[in-house]
Amino acid sequence: MKFVMRLILIHLIRFNMDNCVFCKIVEGQIPADRIYESDRLIAILDAHPVNPGHLLLLSKKHYQTIDEAEAEVLSEIGSALNELGKRLKTRLGVTGYNICYNNGQVAGQVVPHLHFHIIPRHPDDNLKLWVGKEYEEGEAAKILNLLK
Repeated sequence: MKFVMRLILIHLIRFNMDNCVFCKIVEGQIPADRIYESDRLIAILDAHPVNPGHLLLLSKKHYQTIDEAEAEVLSEIGSALNELGKRLKTRLGVTGYNICYNNGQVAGQVVPHLHFHIIPRHPDDNLKLWVGKEYEEGEAAKILNLLK
């Protein structure tokens, strides 16, 4: 039974990779404006930017979410995000940017491939962030105990 489940899982992963738009970009099957590349990552201009200079940082290897990526990849992502953010500030003259990552469909992940958005921000761009809520009585303590 484990062998059959493993075969099904391998098939599903292969299916996702074969039909993944970001895998096709990594492989050069779909053109994209690449601005950064390493052995593990590429960064491209988003084809539908929130603001001009909106970048996508993609893993070259297909991981559906950050939970699947190795520590080395995650470390390189941190360095690349830092480098790309500095480029936005120095070369585009923006004073701030958002780094966005949606982990899973319920969190807004549309393409199931590990990727980060780096969005230049301007004082008058009218982009809104989420609205915070208050914890119910005792809720914060329960959450704290579960997460510690």
